[in-house]
Amino acid sequence: MNRTTLLKQYIQAKDVLVMPGVYDCVSAKIAEQCGVKAVQVTGYGLAGSYLGKPDVGILTKTQMVELTRNICNAVSIPVMADGDTGFGNAINLYYAVQEFEAAGAAGINLEDQFFPKRCGHMGGKQIIPFEEAVKKIEAAATARKDKDFVINARTDAIAVAGVDEAIRRGNAFAKAGADLIFVEAPTDPDDVKRVIQSIDAPVSINMIYAKGSKTPSIPIKTLEEWGAARVSVPVMPLFAASFALRKAYTAVVNDDVASMDDEIFKFAEFTDLVGLPEIKELEKRFLASEEMNARYSEKA
Repeated sequence: MNRTTLLKQYIQAKDVLVMPGVYDCVSAKIAEQCGVKAVQVTGYGLAGSYLGKPDVGILTKTQMVELTRNICNAVSIPVMADGDTGFGNAINLYYAVQEFEAAGAAGINLEDQFFPKRCGHMGGKQIIPFEEAVKKIEAAATARKDKDFVINARTDAIAVAGVDEAIRRGNAFAKAGADLIFVEAPTDPDDVKRVIQSIDAPVSINMIYAKGSKTPSIPIKTLEEWGAARVSVPVMPLFAASFALRKAYTAVVNDDVASMDDEIFKFAEFTDLVGLPEIKELEKRFLASEEMNARYSEKA
């Protein structure tokens, strides 16, 4: 089954789809290994890991497409791309959708902020006019070549114009062809429940699960009971990995590496994760025995 079709089925299923964020190939492979059914490429994570910059629209479309392509090639589960604002107007967005689809993504997030955008949990956001936002989603739905490629239409209207406007935009985006409506950064649990139940389409809720985010932490089971179709957890894995890295580097600086023995991968575990056994099988199959013995002997 195509990964686009599989992702759409997950979204339309009765059970909530939990999509953790990934920011590189290793994080995606670990998520898949842990049993995650589908992953969300986080633009926040790409900006942080690739450039060491905040999520304020600095990464280019070319960079984001290429990084997303790498992640799609690294795993077999559906990958949703982060298309930000579509990198311009409806025409720019039209071609951006086709590029992300060609890169192997099973769906894409598209938001109604002005470009350059800001992370949904930062202050200072602005949203584009209603009609322009709806037309951009219509363009996205038209641009896709696979009808099952998931258009996840995000609105940041709550922070700028309130819950009613977010609901209005969500319903309009659904009518324009979006498969999933992503309402970003509600600040009250009652608002979370209200948008889920007031939008006539599958709704996605973003859970940061980190202190200082705008949306309160709500258990996934509760969100499922309220009717959420998808829960994304975009940056908690990135924050956890960064926290672990700081601990590891501190241990190296303090000459205390022995304290990390039980908190890091074994060498063979990591090489297995990134596919060394598959490479060895290809070597045995396609390299001459003389070359194998001379260059790749296990005794070397």
